[in-house]
Amino acid sequence: MSAPLKLYNTATRAVSEFKPLMPGNVGIYLCGATVQAPPHIGHVRSGVNFDILRRWLLASGFDVTFIRNVTDIDDKILQKSVTEEMPWWAVAMKYERAFTEAYRALNVLPPTYEPRATGHITQMIELMQKLIEKGAAYAPGNGDVYLEVRKLSSYLTLSNQKLDDLQSAEDIENTFKRDPRDFALWKSAKPGEPSWPTPWGDGRPGWHIECSAMAHTYLGENFDIHGGGLDLIFPHHENEIAQSQAAGYGFANIWMHNAWVTASGEKMSKSLGNSLQVHELLNKVRGIELRWYLGSAHYRSMLEFSFEALEESAVNFRRIEGFLKRATEVLGYLPDPVIAPDFAAAMNEDLAVPQALALISENVRVGNTAVTSGDTAVIATQASEIRGALGILGCDPFDPIFASESGTSSEVLDGLVALALEQRKAARARKDFESSDAIRDQLAAIGVIIEDTAAGTRWSIN
Repeated sequence: MSAPLKLYNTATRAVSEFKPLMPGNVGIYLCGATVQAPPHIGHVRSGVNFDILRRWLLASGFDVTFIRNVTDIDDKILQKSVTEEMPWWAVAMKYERAFTEAYRALNVLPPTYEPRATGHITQMIELMQKLIEKGAAYAPGNGDVYLEVRKLSSYLTLSNQKLDDLQSAEDIENTFKRDPRDFALWKSAKPGEPSWPTPWGDGRPGWHIECSAMAHTYLGENFDIHGGGLDLIFPHHENEIAQSQAAGYGFANIWMHNAWVTASGEKMSKSLGNSLQVHELLNKVRGIELRWYLGSAHYRSMLEFSFEALEESAVNFRRIEGFLKRATEVLGYLPDPVIAPDFAAAMNEDLAVPQALALISENVRVGNTAVTSGDTAVIATQASEIRGALGILGCDPFDPIFASESGTSSEVLDGLVALALEQRKAARARKDFESSDAIRDQLAAIGVIIEDTAAGTRWSIN
C-alpha cells in the first residue's frame, strides 16, 4: 500500500503513522469477555472493530499475532453460579461457548491464542513477586496483594486524571491498604469461593493482573497494540499500565479503544435493561447483516442502536449483495477481490470505514449502470473492488462462513421476487399488461427495479 497506516493512540490523543516494533510483525492484545452472561451487541462490537483492524493489517502484508483473553473467574461469575445453581467453572464455560458462537456467526477470525485467566495463575504470581521485590506492591499479611499507586509517577496518564480526585478502589475492603486508592492484584480466599495457593496466602486474582500477565506471556514485555472498549480505559487499562511498567515492561506501544453501542443515548449494558443479545438479533437479521451494521460506524464513534437502523442497514447491504449476484450472473463467473487504491487510502486513515462504505456505494451505482448497458469490463471491475472491500470488512457474501445462513432474509427476498416475476411473465403472456405493469410498479415501490433485456428479465435493489 502506498500511503502509511495511521492510527489514533489514546495515550497520545493523536493520529500518527503506525510503526511496528518489529518490521513486518504486529502483536495485538484485545481485552476479551468476562464470561458471565450471553454476549450482547455491545460486547461483540469490539470483536468486529478489531477484526477489521486485523484483516487490514494482514492485507497490508503484516504477520499478526492476535491475543484475545477470556476472564473466567470474577465476582459476577461467582454470583451467577449461585443464581444458576451451577459450579462457577460451568458458568464460565457455558458463556465462553456463547461468545465463541457469536464471534463465529459474525465472521470474527479466531484469535491466534485465546488464553483463560485461570490458566495463567503461575504467571500472575511471578509478576506479583517481581512487583513486591521492586517495592511497587505489598502483601499486608491477610492474603491480599496491592499495588501502591502513589509510587507510580506515570499513573493515570491514559485517562488524564489526577490521583487525589479518585475515589477509593471498590475491588476490596480498605482495611489493609496503605492508600485507599491502591488496587488489589490478589484477593484473599473467602469461604466457599475458588482459590489458588500463593506465597502470600490462598486466593484468586484481581481483574487487572490477569491481562498484564497474559499479554506478557504471549506478546513479550513490549508489543504494538492494546485494544478494548472505552469503558476499559479506567480503571482496567490504567491499572494494566501501572503494574506492567512498575515491573519494568514497556507494555503496549499504542492504545486503541472502540466506542460503545448505545440505546437511547446510554451505554448498552445488562444493568440498564436494554441489552440486545446476539442470538436474539440473529433471528431478525443474518450474521453478515449484523456484522455490517456493527462495523459501519467509525470504531471511535458511538453507534446508536435501533431496530429501524438495523433494518435499514440490512437493506443497504442487500443492495450490495444483489449487485454482486447480478454481476456474477451476467459475467458467468465470480470476480476475484481487489483492493482499490481509494479504499486503501480510507482504511489507512485510522480505519475510516464510513468513507470506505461511501466508495462501496459508488461501486454499486456504477456497477448497476454497467449491468443495464452490458459493459462487462466495468461490471467485473466494480464487483472485484466491492469484494475486496467486503473481505476486509468481513462481509463478503461469498465467504464460506456465510454459506450456512439458510432461510435468510436475502434468500426469502430472492424467492419472493422470482415468484412475482413469474406472475408478471404469465400476465404478459396473456397480454394482461395492466397486471404486468402493476407488478412492476409494486416491486419498484419497495426498491426492486425490473429490467427487460434481450437476454431476459433482470432485477436489482435500488
